[in-house]
Amino acid sequence: MKSAVFAALLVLSALAVSPSRADAPANLVSTGNFDFYVLTLSWSPGFCDNGGESKSPDQCATGSGQGFVVHGLWPDNLNALDPSDCGGGEYVSGAALEETHGLYPNSGLARYEYNKHGTCTGLSAENYFAAVKYARAQFAIPDMLKAPSEPFDTTPREIESAFIAANPNLTTGSMAVTCEGGELIDVRFCVSKDLGSFIECPKVARHTCHSSSISVSPPR
Repeated sequence: MKSAVFAALLVLSALAVSPSRADAPANLVSTGNFDFYVLTLSWSPGFCDNGGESKSPDQCATGSGQGFVVHGLWPDNLNALDPSDCGGGEYVSGAALEETHGLYPNSGLARYEYNKHGTCTGLSAENYFAAVKYARAQFAIPDMLKAPSEPFDTTPREIESAFIAANPNLTTGSMAVTCEGGELIDVRFCVSKDLGSFIECPKVARHTCHSSSISVSPPR
């Protein structure tokens, strides 16, 4: 029965219209010394069920309704360590944080992400968050994961297939599905520095969860 339900949801996902990937505005294109970005979308219910409630109580509060939220847009390299804490962090203004509304679960994470990762892009805080917003807007979330009303069991491969069906040119070599405690935790996508295409990234893709079954809990 569950397989039949998944198949029906997958067909609906395939019919979804995904935004076309256009060239990002020039002020959002990084000049930093790295190869590609990893855009990580955290599944709030899984995060909250695995210790996240103490880290982000507002995100995990009953009635918050949080599903996928941006965890980060991280500079990374194909054959070297990913850069972080590059220094030169600036005061993150209210104007910069305006770009994060509806993306990150809270402004504290947004500030942390800029100082930890955004400083390695060469972008100002405002342009970095605008780049995060632009990158996130390019992705279509499969119908099965938009707002499930009940828990359901699936597999990492089925989640990958649903995202691939909903997002043209995405492949298993450009993404990873992670799990913890038997639940979906996040989905990670490797994106070019100009935010215009997917990148094959074995170092990220090999971390896809290999569990035979994982649970997807609905937003709280």
